[in-house]
Amino acid sequence: MARIVGGIGASHSPTIGYAKDTGKQDSPAWKPIFEGFDRIRGWVKDRRIDVLFMIYNDHVTSFFFDHYSAFALGIGDLYVAADEGGGPREVAPAHGHLGLSQHIAMALMADEFDMSIFQGKPVDHGVLSPLSMLGDEDGPWAGRIVPLQVGVLQFPIPSAKRMWKLGKTLRKAIESYPEDLNVAIMATGGLSHQVHGERAGYINEAWDDEFLDLLEKTPEKLVEMRIAEFAAKGGMEGAEVVMWLIMRGALSEQVRRVHRQTYAPSVTNIATLIFEDLGEAPDPAAVDAYRRHIGRELEGAGDIPGSYPFTHARSQANLRINRFLHDLVEPAHRTRFLADFDALADEYGLSDEEKNLVRERQWIQMVRRGVSFFVLEKLAAVLGVSNPEVYAAFRGETLEQFLATRKVPMTYSVAGGDKVREMDQA
Repeated sequence: MARIVGGIGASHSPTIGYAKDTGKQDSPAWKPIFEGFDRIRGWVKDRRIDVLFMIYNDHVTSFFFDHYSAFALGIGDLYVAADEGGGPREVAPAHGHLGLSQHIAMALMADEFDMSIFQGKPVDHGVLSPLSMLGDEDGPWAGRIVPLQVGVLQFPIPSAKRMWKLGKTLRKAIESYPEDLNVAIMATGGLSHQVHGERAGYINEAWDDEFLDLLEKTPEKLVEMRIAEFAAKGGMEGAEVVMWLIMRGALSEQVRRVHRQTYAPSVTNIATLIFEDLGEAPDPAAVDAYRRHIGRELEGAGDIPGSYPFTHARSQANLRINRFLHDLVEPAHRTRFLADFDALADEYGLSDEEKNLVRERQWIQMVRRGVSFFVLEKLAAVLGVSNPEVYAAFRGETLEQFLATRKVPMTYSVAGGDKVREMDQA
């Protein structure tokens, strides 16, 4: 059974990654940054941490304001460095833990935290500034991560209380995962800083010390604070420290602080913090009951004849082919698909099996494999195939046979413009 060993707090300022990448370990002005992360790296190694649940916010890099979620959980197996404008950092990718991430996603949804889910997205300094500091002379940290992206840059954002409650569910989720894992909850961001407007450069070290004291001993006082209070005390961007309440909420009431350091050299008060969890192991009966709770909504759905629930596992295993077909919404992609399918498929890394499934229009085999119907209907539209023709293929029928089972024998498609008029006249 997975267990939460402790919690880590760490700033994720790009200052940290910059110091790492430019080799400033021995510079007096930069050395305190490395010293703080040395303590985290040593603790993670000593406690044999297998997985870091990383709470961070993206900095309008992989997530933009055209679709901005409060909570987005990563369920992928690899997270590469994002290009934040000047080229991606030359750091090793982070490896995700598929089983734990998908289990946590199910648990959070069961407890009415309606997660957005992401995979195949690169991660920016919100993850990689602190994570890259955990590597040593032997290479990058060898463990795995489960990333939770919290939308704290476009207001309104989730309250401190909501963060705290999510942490409580997170604890139950992790402790109900059957694999034997040592897990640490790593909250990133902060401490006090503001990077926009006339208040740019604001730091409040007194508040930062108070925040860390409260987080350790009386986090309930932080839970009752409003976002505006966090912003007033710690800077507008410094209000992101509410994310640390997810970490603290996931820990037991009693923790032991084994490390705490702050350093404010420039624009951000950079912090490193370690709490060890002093809680007892959960009751096995309670764990079993919670596992049943997690699976209640979908129990039996996979047994419905002729049905293939599109689960996280199926989605992750077939992300490449689903993306290839989804991109048919782009005119240039459609043109290349029709003109030179093999070259385009090679660019997307499709396997020979995947190419054959698409090339031979193996509709039911694609669904059984884990291709979403809603990218298949895009493929059908490009090919001039109506939706009912696809339904008929699923059932092993001709179009005429399928239409005979309908009240009105009509055909239709999601295609538009000249394409849909062409299909209508066919």
